[in-house]
Amino acid sequence: MASVLIIGPHPDDQELGMGGTLALLAAQGHRVTILDLTNGEPTPKGSPEIRAREAADAAATLSPPDNPITRITLDLPNRSVTHDIPSRHKVAGVIRAVQAEVVFAPYFEDAHPDHLAGTRIIEDARFDAKLSKVSMPGDRGMPPIHPRRLIYFFATHLRIVPQPSFIIDISTTLELKHRAIACYASQLGPTTANATLGERILAQDHYFGSRINTKAGEPFFVREPLGLRGFDGVI
Repeated sequence: MASVLIIGPHPDDQELGMGGTLALLAAQGHRVTILDLTNGEPTPKGSPEIRAREAADAAATLSPPDNPITRITLDLPNRSVTHDIPSRHKVAGVIRAVQAEVVFAPYFEDAHPDHLAGTRIIEDARFDAKLSKVSMPGDRGMPPIHPRRLIYFFATHLRIVPQPSFIIDISTTLELKHRAIACYASQLGPTTANATLGERILAQDHYFGSRINTKAGEPFFVREPLGLRGFDGVI
C-alpha cells in the first residue's frame, strides 16, 4: 500500500475535486493524508473553528473504520497564498513527514490566485522534498523523498471542461463524497452563494462516469505518462 498525500489550498477543495477517490483509496488500504494549505478563513459565514470542525467531519466521513484519513492544516494565509521558498519548504516538510509516494494537486489552470500559487508550491515542494543534507519544517526527522507521481485533480474556478488523462470509477463511493461535501455547511449550505455547487458536482460526477460506462467518475490529469502492467482493471 502507498502513502498518498492530497493537497488543496482550502478545506473542501479536495472533497469537491476528488472526494470519491479519497474514500476509495482509504478503503483500499492506502495511507491517505489530506493537507490544507490554509484554514480557509475569512469567509462570510465561517470561522477558523467552524472550518476546522467541518474539515474534520468531512475526513471522518470519507474514512473507513479501520483506516482513518489524516488531515493536516498549514498556516499559509487564505486569499494571499504566495509561491515562495518558505511555503515550498513547509509543504516539502509534510511530504517527508508522511513519506508521500503519490501527491495530488489542483489542476494548474485556474482563476483563483490561491489555487495557482498553491499548485506551483506543490510542484516545487515535490522537488524540494528530495534535497539531501537539508531539513524541512515539520519533517519529523524523516529522510528526503521524491514522490513518484504528481497527479492533478480538477477543482478549478474556470468555466472549462476538463480533458482528463484518466477517470477513476467512484460509483461505490459517490454517496460518501457528497456526504463529505455536505459537511461544509458554512460554505455550501442553502443560504450561501455556493448553495447549488453540490448539485453541479453531482452532475459532473455522473457525466464523467458516463464517459467510462459507470455510474460516476472523477477526472485526473498527468504530465508524466502512467505505466500499465496489463489491462486488468482498465475500463
